[in-house]
Amino acid sequence: MMNSASFSLFSKTLSRINAAQFAACLPATMQRALAQRQRTLLITVTDATTAQLTLLAGENSEAVGEIDLERSAPLPEVVLSQCRKLSHCINLRIPAEAVLTRRVSLPAQVQSNLPQVMRHELDRLSPFQAEDVVFDYALLPSSAPQPTRITLELALCRRDRVTDWLTYLNRAGAPIERIDWAGAWAGANLLPPEQRPRRRSHQFGLTHGLFIAAMVLMVATLITPIWQKTRHAEALDAELRRVRAQAIAVDEVRQALTQARESGTAVLRQQQEQTSLLALLLELTERLPDDTWIQTLEYNQGWWMCVVNRHKPPH
Repeated sequence: MMNSASFSLFSKTLSRINAAQFAACLPATMQRALAQRQRTLLITVTDATTAQLTLLAGENSEAVGEIDLERSAPLPEVVLSQCRKLSHCINLRIPAEAVLTRRVSLPAQVQSNLPQVMRHELDRLSPFQAEDVVFDYALLPSSAPQPTRITLELALCRRDRVTDWLTYLNRAGAPIERIDWAGAWAGANLLPPEQRPRRRSHQFGLTHGLFIAAMVLMVATLITPIWQKTRHAEALDAELRRVRAQAIAVDEVRQALTQARESGTAVLRQQQEQTSLLALLLELTERLPDDTWIQTLEYNQGWWMCVVNRHKPPH
């Protein structure tokens, strides 16, 4: 059974999966269905005060306008209507030059408590105070089976570079769920977890769909070998029954051939005995005088016994 610690680790690992890459492994029908249910409003910041708006649905994209912080104009109605949908995600994409990235090496013992460790280590790892930046990190794979140290890809951005955008979009009814940048790794999100809006409990978006799909695939992976072994055992049992039936048929034919051979041998033996008897009678006829006759002719253990009487002429 999966304990609470294992389930928590599994949930954290699943949350880091790139949804687009995972969805690409699904059948085309399921991909289209999930893409229709999960749309993304991408807000791409072009300079300090303007951004381009794009609606994303799977591989399809549609430009829907732009926003300007200085004019404080309301969001386009098409954007607001999309934001009201339960399965809509709003992604703020800032320029890559606004993000500082570096690799960090830490003892492997801190891996189970990385969020708190990274928050306390930001003062040492960057020229900013922890409260002055937004950050995210990704654990890089290691070739060692049991590494003593872990390597992280750390990305951080000054908080004042995104605060105005967060405030504007929250007031416009389009709260940001993700902050990333051009060239970010899969699943990167600079928005602090406590500032991410909570989705409604009955929402069924791409994340829920992918989670269910992952569970289905995991169950299928566990059941498939058992099903294959069962099918193989059934095929072997059917083949065994077929071979057994053939063996019984072959045995019946063999018995019939044996009986036929024995019957033929008996007939041949009788014919041979009749031939030898006729030859004996012919020889006796030739050898015995004309005034004699055979009274008794017996066969015993390969020997013939013949009793002959002779006619006596009258005196």
